[in-house]
Amino acid sequence: MSSFVELQTFYKHIHQDLEPVSNEIGHFNIFKVEDILMPEYKKVSYSRRNFFKVSLVMGHSIIHYADQSIEVTEGVLVFTNPMIPYFWERISEKHTGYVCIFTEAFFSRFGNIKDYPVFQSVGAAVIPLAAKDTPKYNELFLKMYNELQGDYVYKYDLLRNLLMETIHEAQKIQPASGSPSSGSNASGRITSLFTELLERQFPIELSNQVIQLNSPAAFARQLNVHVNHLNKALKEVTGQTTSQLINDRIMQEAGILLKSTNWTVNEIAWSLGFQEPNHFSSFFKSRAKITPRKFRESETD
Repeated sequence: MSSFVELQTFYKHIHQDLEPVSNEIGHFNIFKVEDILMPEYKKVSYSRRNFFKVSLVMGHSIIHYADQSIEVTEGVLVFTNPMIPYFWERISEKHTGYVCIFTEAFFSRFGNIKDYPVFQSVGAAVIPLAAKDTPKYNELFLKMYNELQGDYVYKYDLLRNLLMETIHEAQKIQPASGSPSSGSNASGRITSLFTELLERQFPIELSNQVIQLNSPAAFARQLNVHVNHLNKALKEVTGQTTSQLINDRIMQEAGILLKSTNWTVNEIAWSLGFQEPNHFSSFFKSRAKITPRKFRESETD
């Protein structure tokens, strides 16, 4: 089992050659969806990539993103972080649009692209488009597509700007999770801040990376509220306790790491904040009714 889909693998799947990647500008490319569609009988793996992807697709499909499945019937924008596993299930026969891929190095001198909300959570990453919004994004992607084919000396600077415009316009449609709306009540604000803190810790990228907030008390200290007040607010808004929300997110990440990395169970346990591997095994088994090793060996996600 490989941990990542490399750029070379992506290009091999679409039967194209990968040109050498410049360390100075990173890698950027854009394709028309109809030119890279895989045969319907060939299942696309549910895995993590080592590159970012921004897609504008028109057509009926189901997007399996992390542990969620989202059905879209018309146009949709999808922003995929390399560390979050996903795959695209086509429902209708005809799909059109564009797929833009780039490495983190492409933005290395322009801030951390991973910090943008559209690359951090499912709620902000999959954005169904209204019919009136689709032409605007189609124009942006078409401009990127045409610029890439040209010989303008500064075309990659222009492409970064166009891509950033796409990101910002998308975030206007789908506000970042964790940014409380005007007039929201205290419980709503606390819930938004809690969710933002929780999601900031994921995805886990390295086996020596350890989440720092994994208990109600730790989150309450960070938010400067009493743990009982935090629990009451979360219960009011979500219907779940603080512990349930934390454990559900840790469980989700555990399943992803077990399926998409070759890290040992001990390494995964440590990354998820368990000082003793057997505590993690007990935690996982009590919820999945199967041990982490058996889950990894199983064919179901």
